[in-house]
Amino acid sequence: QVQLVESGGGLVEPGGSLRLSCTASGSTFVLRFWAWYRQAPGKQREVIASIGNDDYTNYADSVRGRFTISRGIPDNKVYLQTDSLKPEDTAVYYCYAEFQYFTRGHYAPSSSWGQGTQVTVSS
Repeated sequence: QVQLVESGGGLVEPGGSLRLSCTASGSTFVLRFWAWYRQAPGKQREVIASIGNDDYTNYADSVRGRFTISRGIPDNKVYLQTDSLKPEDTAVYYCYAEFQYFTRGHYAPSSSWGQGTQVTVSS
């Protein structure tokens, strides 16, 4: 299967920026779809950005124009550039990936979540 590890979170002042990274590792796999979610205290986890293998991207209204999702080279990494951060962006940010992994002579679909990285926007 595939393990996802996020990094890049931290404390930033309003108006500041952070670049979150997510790295996939594991046995033979082919990544198909990435997404970033976030969960603020007392709220449900919400999807904020996604990107497919065709590089088609989609954003939640709350982050469109301020956040940018991109895939790395090699393609086992995905990034979330967060700009013009606001206090309401404070949350734990999670990486999510859909992939096919090689098992018993064929590729099977699966998905994984990262452990999350804390982003705090405060003066």
